[in-house]
Amino acid sequence: MDVFVCAGCGAVLTVPLARVPLPPEAHLSYGHEPFPALMEPGTYAVDPAPSGPPYRDVRDIGEEAAAAQGVFAPWPVSFGARGRIVTAPGDVRGTVLVPEKCVNHCLGIAAGAEPNLECEGCGLPVASREDDCGLWQTVWLEPGAVRRVPTGTPAPPRTFTPVPPVDPPGSWSPRWEAAMGAALARLVVASGGARVGLPAGVLTDVLGRALDALLPPGPVVRTAGPAGPGVPGDGLDIALVPHDPRTGRPWRPKGGASAVPLPDGVWAHLALPPETSPLPASGTLPEGVLRDDYPLPDHPWRTLRPDRRAFRGTLARMPRVREPWLRALYDRPF
Repeated sequence: MDVFVCAGCGAVLTVPLARVPLPPEAHLSYGHEPFPALMEPGTYAVDPAPSGPPYRDVRDIGEEAAAAQGVFAPWPVSFGARGRIVTAPGDVRGTVLVPEKCVNHCLGIAAGAEPNLECEGCGLPVASREDDCGLWQTVWLEPGAVRRVPTGTPAPPRTFTPVPPVDPPGSWSPRWEAAMGAALARLVVASGGARVGLPAGVLTDVLGRALDALLPPGPVVRTAGPAGPGVPGDGLDIALVPHDPRTGRPWRPKGGASAVPLPDGVWAHLALPPETSPLPASGTLPEGVLRDDYPLPDHPWRTLRPDRRAFRGTLARMPRVREPWLRALYDRPF
């Protein structure tokens, strides 16, 4: 576990936190509605790429300058710091909000060009808080203004807890849509432009139509499917994997298969068998059992689709997008 302290005065700015992978939806925004915290309580993630303002257009700065910032196709280019740390607002301590540095906000707080949270002890700008409509609730700590201090306490063991694709009261989870969009970009790159076969079920339901639109017709050349702890994924050419609970890095598949990482909860829902009970149900209906009377719970009105912004944003940050066949898919997404 780690805490983050002010680089100026050493004041503690967070509760003890465990590091987890950066969620693929971290930089996505949505419509005019409130959103929950991006990060689970007691966790943080680090974005290794430049993130945050200021942003520039590739057409203004040129392809080489954009590539130096890790962007290889037309996409907003951040000139913010590398290594910014994101955590849940409720895990932050000892900071003061500066309203004058919150800009263009609607129903909440939107960060501007400068950090809008200052250290309560010394006034150093240390972080940016956002919780406006359409934005995940986050606090982004600036790497040059904070220091990570290990607590000496081991992080709790990570578990593969399935995350369902439907959020209450009956809409598709934006986390799933972002995860599928990012995975689709990596799947297409790993395919080499050849036809990819998916196992029957959720993966085909979600990604099959997009792969049909992106890859040429014909016989299956490469196979893809889940692999990870307890799921060997024998014979796969492309393995959709979780993150190793010890190292946090994507699970390394067997047999030289290409790895496409998924958020652990999404992977668990796809790869692990559902929990069952050997005991007969009694009393109230078990969770997940639907009654056949009226009214039924709400269900999504449309098909679950990969988030196109997550697809293009992931592909734009992969150097191979400069290859003509990938650039054509980037310019003409599914």
